[in-house]
Amino acid sequence: MKLYDLERSGNGYKARLMLALLGVPYESIRVDLPTGEHKQPDYLALNPFGEIPLFCDGELVLRDSQAIVTYLARAYGGETWLPSNPADMARVLQWVSTAANDIARGPADARRHDLLGYALDITKARAQTARVIGIIEKHLADRDWLELGRPTIADVCCFPYIALSYQGGVPLDNYPNVRAWIARIKALPGFVPMPGI
Repeated sequence: MKLYDLERSGNGYKARLMLALLGVPYESIRVDLPTGEHKQPDYLALNPFGEIPLFCDGELVLRDSQAIVTYLARAYGGETWLPSNPADMARVLQWVSTAANDIARGPADARRHDLLGYALDITKARAQTARVIGIIEKHLADRDWLELGRPTIADVCCFPYIALSYQGGVPLDNYPNVRAWIARIKALPGFVPMPGI
């Protein structure tokens, strides 16, 4: 099992965190993005999108962090992290979709701008960050986890860029429920940090 990744990648961290929480051993392969290693023919043969993370389990090759986390949860986590009951699965997956859309265009983009120098509409990204964090803050007012009363892949997929939102100019000072949720995730057995978290 191999994970092609970079330490500062929030998307790569989703996969690293899921692997750690499940206690699944793997080989970590660092991809040097600054030198363009992810755009070289050998890497593009595995992932034509030229992005990280990239995950290999035997013959299976997956290129998207949400897909990787979903696979790991079902393959190695039983019913715990992603239940097979259709209604419960849908409740969890709606947050996985939030991570891939609202969070990616909010806190992830704002961080890319401020920390990594990407040219994008920072005003729009910060407004989206405040919007999505506000929604999560309200959602967590009467619960400890995003869904099902326990940690699931919903939490794993949404956590990194919410916790790193301060690196995109949106601190969490006014979001006590989100800060408490972050602390609960950090207290999970097997939790591993990443730079900034």
